[in-house]
Amino acid sequence: MAAEGENVTGEKDKSDDQQPDAASIDSFTIEALLLIKEAQQQHGLRHGDYQRYRSYCSRRIRRIRKSLHFPQGARNRVAPKKVTVELLTDSRYIQLPLFCAERCWAYAMQLKSEANTEPRKRFHMASRLKKAVQYADELAALCESPKCDARTKLECQAYNAWIHGSLQFEFSNWEKAMEYFTKAKTIYEKLAGAFTEEQQAVYQQRVDEIAPNLRYCAYNIGDESALQDLQKMRIAAGGDQLSSKLDDLLSQTREKQATTLSEVTWRGRTVQVKVETVRLFLLSMADADRELQTADTADSKISIYETLLKQCIEAQQALRDSLQEDTVFKAAIRGQQIEGKITNQHYLYSYLTYLRLKIAVERNLHLIENLRQYLPDRQVEEGRKITKPQDLVRLYDIIIQNLGDIPNLPGVEEDPTLSEEIAVRVSGYKAFRLFYIARAYTSAKKWTEAIALYERTLEYAKTAVQGYTQFKSKDAFYQLEASRLAELRGEIQGMMYSCHANSILDVNQTDREPATSTSATITRKSLGERLDDYVEDRSLVGKKPFVTTFPPDFQPIPCRPLFFDLALNHVHFPALDDKLEQTTKKAAGGGLTGFVKGWLWGGGDKK
Repeated sequence: MAAEGENVTGEKDKSDDQQPDAASIDSFTIEALLLIKEAQQQHGLRHGDYQRYRSYCSRRIRRIRKSLHFPQGARNRVAPKKVTVELLTDSRYIQLPLFCAERCWAYAMQLKSEANTEPRKRFHMASRLKKAVQYADELAALCESPKCDARTKLECQAYNAWIHGSLQFEFSNWEKAMEYFTKAKTIYEKLAGAFTEEQQAVYQQRVDEIAPNLRYCAYNIGDESALQDLQKMRIAAGGDQLSSKLDDLLSQTREKQATTLSEVTWRGRTVQVKVETVRLFLLSMADADRELQTADTADSKISIYETLLKQCIEAQQALRDSLQEDTVFKAAIRGQQIEGKITNQHYLYSYLTYLRLKIAVERNLHLIENLRQYLPDRQVEEGRKITKPQDLVRLYDIIIQNLGDIPNLPGVEEDPTLSEEIAVRVSGYKAFRLFYIARAYTSAKKWTEAIALYERTLEYAKTAVQGYTQFKSKDAFYQLEASRLAELRGEIQGMMYSCHANSILDVNQTDREPATSTSATITRKSLGERLDDYVEDRSLVGKKPFVTTFPPDFQPIPCRPLFFDLALNHVHFPALDDKLEQTTKKAAGGGLTGFVKGWLWGGGDKK
């Protein structure tokens, strides 16, 4: 565990060790918002970790009390002390109620995130927010002292109003919450216009955080246009941290509208919508088209699709939990064949699956449109990563796979119209996929394979255009896809001619290579291998000259000869009979006397 006087990294805060001389200071200046924003970014709130930030606030409060010799009692008892105006001899006294309020607020936000699974924690959250309001009131009263300058007073008033507004917002007191938030927003806007750009950005960020709460309060009071303002804020937010907060506000707004949505119709069949989460998602789908039309950037559109996918998955899970007793549904989930008509709720689950696949396809199409701007043949911004054709091929694979799953959904297997539409779309996307595969082969200078793929692309494109012609009157989407395929066919013709020309140039260059590429062949050799040939090789004066190869290459040598002893078979040893006869006679002449003589006096010859 970290020591009480240190933060997580083991370093003390410099602001805790500063002890200014009270006699030399006319007034104190506390940049409250800058102080807490810096602490939040460095200690957990960048990643939404409220528990880590709360622990940091506790440690910092203890360090300040210790440095000011202002304890809350002894080891065995607690004696709470409040900071009064008379004690205000150091700016750190003002930080005590500020970080106490921050600690309570962080604890309340932690409990709020946990209250989704444990509703009882919401009561604890309310008590923590009330405690934060008490500390904020103490802070505001303390800063009314003449020892604090005008900036400190304004900052503490704005912080106090923001804490009060947060409490009233959680208790659904919309008019009071709107009043406090308006006061805080006004003060922060004035502070933003009075300081440098770096400080101005911090104040403007707090203003942007307050604005959605104000519009949500206005909507609950009766302003119907506030919902559209929230949607515009969500589109402009893109994928930053503010977007998650706006998503929560929009979902709370749609909860009131969900009571009017009771049924939905798909492919000529109407089913009842009984699950609340499914109603909220269907309302989000209804608003998504308008949000996508007003979105300006590709990142904003992709962020909207990501939010819809998340809501769709949650709606599917809620409906799946309600269908646990349906045996037919369980069989379908396990991949078994189903006979007969499925139930309405099962059909609704198929509809949600269809919407999920449809959203995923549209999201990937927007990603493709964004990536196509950075292909190698286009003018790319400096520092921007160039898109490879293989990246687009992968996205088209996912699209084709998602579309292939739609005709197999329970309840629509026997729908011929849907199957025909999906088959036409799959043909069109296969044409685009083959086109980018051919471009990958073109970049690798494999002209024959590229030409064959371009021809196959033309076949798929022709089939898709014929299919889209039949559905032209039904949807503008098919007209758009047909026009894109027509442009693709024209682009393919130019690519094929280019591949033909490049293949001919490569063949001619190969034929001329023996006569013209002598210097190129020589330069591929090391200097030690071409000492008798002169060629200008600039690499020899560089940092890595190619002088010789090391280790040297293996050289072939003759094998050791084998010798066979063939003469041994024809060699005859001489007769040794005469030698044997002489040895026998000598042994017989000695007899027993010789044996005794040798034993008694030795058998050696005398010299």
